[in-house]
Amino acid sequence: MTIESTETATPFLVTSGAWQNLPKMPESEYPGTEGFIGDVYENPQGSVMCSGFFELRNTDAPLYYEYEYDEMKVVLEGEFLLENKETGQKIVAKAKDAIFFPKGSKIYFSTPSYALAFYAGHRDSDLL
Repeated sequence: MTIESTETATPFLVTSGAWQNLPKMPESEYPGTEGFIGDVYENPQGSVMCSGFFELRNTDAPLYYEYEYDEMKVVLEGEFLLENKETGQKIVAKAKDAIFFPKGSKIYFSTPSYALAFYAGHRDSDLL
């Protein structure tokens, strides 16, 4: 017996070059830092996730970010110096390292030169 589906399969998505020319994070919210971030996919096809790229350049000031959602990152290039002053945790995440930030994490990001990561977060697009 053959069962025919009346549903159409949802196509997957591929986007090239999305890591290039990322928008700069606002100086008013992240003073003294050079962070760049942009979603590639914002809750695509009704998903609860958003994903994109985060780039950081070396500055004297670390970039502070408080997570209002769960997020995972994969470092693609360079390295991030990560610090959570509440827990005392400090770590260097290098290329090909995977990172998980649980909701509520308060993280200071810095880099000795440059770092680029891909992220996926459990959030609505308006929380970036």
